[in-house]
Amino acid sequence: MIAEDLQRYLQESRDSVLSSLDGLSEFDVRRPLLPSGTNLLGLVKHLVGIELGYLGASAGRPASFTLPWVEDKSIWENGDMWAKPTESREYLVDLYRAAWQHSDESIAALPLDAPAEVEWWPEHKRHTTFGHLLVRVTAETAQHAGHCDVVRELIDGRSGADNPEGYYDLVLSMASATR
Repeated sequence: MIAEDLQRYLQESRDSVLSSLDGLSEFDVRRPLLPSGTNLLGLVKHLVGIELGYLGASAGRPASFTLPWVEDKSIWENGDMWAKPTESREYLVDLYRAAWQHSDESIAALPLDAPAEVEWWPEHKRHTTFGHLLVRVTAETAQHAGHCDVVRELIDGRSGADNPEGYYDLVLSMASATR
């Protein structure tokens, strides 16, 4: 039951991340709006590697494909945080969905106490469990869904998959009324 609950929360966050792209231009999904350079499509790209790394390779279930930013090692220079001009929105969203599928297969196949090893962690921390990694990925995806909300709000005032049209205007009017 716990694995299914975590998977459900993970999927809700995945859906929220992708909903942040809805209705935006190519310019807006790539536009860095924070001093860190955070942008919506970069967050999607980053999460592809998070899922495949932790819930795939680290759990003994590597994907059947290698991510270009892992292969060329640009991931170690934050190459997973920005979409290259040659990486379309459709390409990155499709990769993210392929990562979901692979992760969901891992969740179905592995018990939470299955051993896992994260090769890029310090030696004394590398050995863990699949359940630990599933919690980590669920939390990280939720955190990045929140980042997506902030970036989306900076673009057009919309944030959150559950917020109806006009939510931002409602919040502003309520804030004004309390002054």
